[in-house]
Amino acid sequence: MQGESLIDKIKSSYALVQRNYNLVKRDAGWELVFIVYEVVNVLTIGFIGVNGPKETMNERVLYLVAGALLWGFLSALFHEVAESVAWERWEGTIEYSFMAPQPRGVYMFGVCMWGILYGFVRTAICLAAVTLAFQISLAGANLWAALLTLAASSLAFIGMGLAAAVLPLISPEKGSPATHIFQAVVLLVSGVYYDVSVLPAWVRPLSYISPATYTLRAARAALLEGTGVKALAPDLIMLLVLGVVLIPVGFAVFSAGERYAMRTGKLKRNG
Repeated sequence: MQGESLIDKIKSSYALVQRNYNLVKRDAGWELVFIVYEVVNVLTIGFIGVNGPKETMNERVLYLVAGALLWGFLSALFHEVAESVAWERWEGTIEYSFMAPQPRGVYMFGVCMWGILYGFVRTAICLAAVTLAFQISLAGANLWAALLTLAASSLAFIGMGLAAAVLPLISPEKGSPATHIFQAVVLLVSGVYYDVSVLPAWVRPLSYISPATYTLRAARAALLEGTGVKALAPDLIMLLVLGVVLIPVGFAVFSAGERYAMRTGKLKRNG
């Protein structure tokens, strides 16, 4: 809306955060199911690291658990942004949200804010469960560096989520499931549960353009070795560069998809 101040735009974005929070409260039972599933998934992966010499068990478990937790956060953020259109259509609010006198950037900023908060809360719950289950030691971990890595990686994944959000917009029937293709490719090439060096030579180049590769490498170094921010600077800078590139690209793709959906009559509740 023309003439809006920055404070008004922030309030408008916050209203989306508040709305999504109310939706989570409304569907608290389902949210509990999703969180339990994620906790069990992380624990299952962690138990793989229990096998082997006890002397290195803590390092193995932490390596796998760190990958599972980080992927849980990144995929939750990606999922919230990418499927925002599908949920608007499901709730029957897509016309109201997209026809409102509100800049699209303000709307997407609110969606991204919610995605980051939601991802952090779910990851914190999983981390608490993992700590109790495995009694892993984080004595030498640099938690601040790990959190800074997550914050830096959020920008790039928001950009990817914006690009993927166009799929439910232009294909109401198949678009939402298709967003999982993005996640599957990133999961494969980024070394979530293994080092990228084990990938076939023809796949490995994809890991260099995946934000998750740098996120996992930097966060694991911070958690397992206590590496500081200065030493992690190359990976953090790369994450910021990817974020600066992917956010405008993702927004441009989404805007083009929105114009197409409006022109073809797909911007409605039933698609």
